Amino acid sequence: MMNIIGQIRIELKNNKQKTRVGSQYFFKEKVKAYNIKTPVVRQIAKKYWQQVKGLPKLEIFKLSEELLKSGYNEEATIAFTWVFNLKKQYQPSDMKLFESWLNKYIDNWGKCDDFCTHSVGELLLQYPELLKKLPTWARSKNMWVRRASAVSLIYPNRRKNHLKQIFEIADILLIDKEDLVQKGYGWMLKEASNLYQKEVFDYVMKNKHKMPRTALRYAIEKMPKSLKQRAMKI
Repeated sequence: MMNIIGQIRIELKNNKQKTRVGSQYFFKEKVKAYNIKTPVVRQIAKKYWQQVKGLPKLEIFKLSEELLKSGYNEEATIAFTWVFNLKKQYQPSDMKLFESWLNKYIDNWGKCDDFCTHSVGELLLQYPELLKKLPTWARSKNMWVRRASAVSLIYPNRRKNHLKQIFEIADILLIDKEDLVQKGYGWMLKEASNLYQKEVFDYVMKNKHKMPRTALRYAIEKMPKSLKQRAMKI
């Protein structure tokens, strides 16, 4: 089945778009991209999923990792789409592989968020005993792993209260110097505020004099204007 990777790459190359604003525009770090719109990439992922879906889970993981090795954003999108399609087959032992992918292949916020708000978040939802790994991620030297510790909680918290873990991760990341980590945990708090506005607001008010303004603005983005004004007041 490895020849399917070659077929996918040919199709991706055939769908390259010449646009004034390429994928690089959305990233500070250097990225590898074919410059294909995400809906088109999702369609390619869906098309080739029909050819691989009957394979054993580990074989699909292997094919997905081959896509990740290229470094291309679009190939990562296909890989993560396939991996999420396998969610009914997840086992706690899959976390070891997911962690290795975080460290080896996640090199921008797009890959981080796609992987963590779907597959990693789903694995944490199914096996909450794995949540204990997140504080270690939050202390990683790798900024993408630190961002992952926050954004991975967005998906499971929509289905079950994980405020304890959310505030624990926010505490660890509170004064992180990387703005994309600040935005990551700010986003986590913002999403949590959809269900637990009072608790998140109280957390922000307690920590607003230490929180970077970037994280604070993200955290309160969906709150009423009156609460935003109180949070932003120096």
